Amino acid sequence: MDRNFCQELLGAIERADRAGAASVVDDWAVGRAFTQVVPELLSPTLESFGTLWSQGHNGVSLATGYVAAKVAEDVLSRLLRESSQDGGPILPAKGPVLLGNVEDDFHPLGRNMVAAFLRAAGWDVRDLGVDVPPTQFVDQAEATGARVIGASAMMHTTAKNVARIREEIDRRGLTGKVQLAVGGAVFKLRPELVAELGGDGTAASALDASALFERLWQRSLNLDPTPLRALP
Repeated sequence: MDRNFCQELLGAIERADRAGAASVVDDWAVGRAFTQVVPELLSPTLESFGTLWSQGHNGVSLATGYVAAKVAEDVLSRLLRESSQDGGPILPAKGPVLLGNVEDDFHPLGRNMVAAFLRAAGWDVRDLGVDVPPTQFVDQAEATGARVIGASAMMHTTAKNVARIREEIDRRGLTGKVQLAVGGAVFKLRPELVAELGGDGTAASALDASALFERLWQRSLNLDPTPLRALP
């Protein structure tokens, strides 16, 4: 009987068994090109985990969410190593970007997943954590030179704070210069909220986050080429 590697990897994550997850990945890789690990194994497993998280499944907690993010980092790091050893392209370092859960939001899973995929794609991710006030987002954008803020919100009640980040960006004259990416379960359920709350874009999954941030970064440069003030 064929093994269901996605189910096995999901089970290891639910047990908070990072070493067991690595073993599942090793077994999956036998006889396969590791370049396919994201679409064939990692992405569907994380999608399943995210569904369980949103449904409040008993086996899903902050601890297992942390492990899920670390498993994603482990897999993506291995993918980069094997790609470079095979003569594949080494991803260049990309500019600084910010991630954080909006004020009053304490659900880090989605943000952690996005951070893992962005770092694997070469972005300099500055993770601000949970419950981040609008002023902190924009202060850090100005201080680090980040042209993209990634704001995560799980529920509509906290997603409303995205609008406060937009107001702060505009108040400081940074409209267009700092782009606002949004994500979280509420934006999947109600995609119209992205524009209503002042977001500049969203991604369907953590796997698509790097492409979104690339588009927003380029849009920022086209709209206002003046460099932001950055730390020395």
